[in-house]
Amino acid sequence: QVQLVDTGGGLVQAGGSLRLSCAASGRTFTMGWFRQAPGKEREFVAAINRNTYYSDSVKGRFTISRDNAKNTVYLQMNSLKPEDTAVYYCAANRGYSGSYYSQRVYDYWGQGTQVTVSS
Repeated sequence: QVQLVDTGGGLVQAGGSLRLSCAASGRTFTMGWFRQAPGKEREFVAAINRNTYYSDSVKGRFTISRDNAKNTVYLQMNSLKPEDTAVYYCAANRGYSGSYYSQRVYDYWGQGTQVTVSS
């Protein structure tokens, strides 16, 4: 199995930036980020395999990237808004799925890292 450790969350003012990291213990193909705010369902944020994908709410502000040599994926979050406040979870799949936006296709998950954006 693959173990994921996601880090980099914190408190930032609106308009600020954070960079999340997710280190995987093994090789993966599709990696993604999801977030969950209190009282809300977990939602897709971004994913990467041979391409990158973003939810409409973060497109143009967030950038997902990976360092395959380190088995690490990053989420650069710029122009943060209070509505971005959530626990962010890294996810990975060792195979390929066209449904990268669905949490159901991911087999491995990080513990989550809290991102709080103040106004």
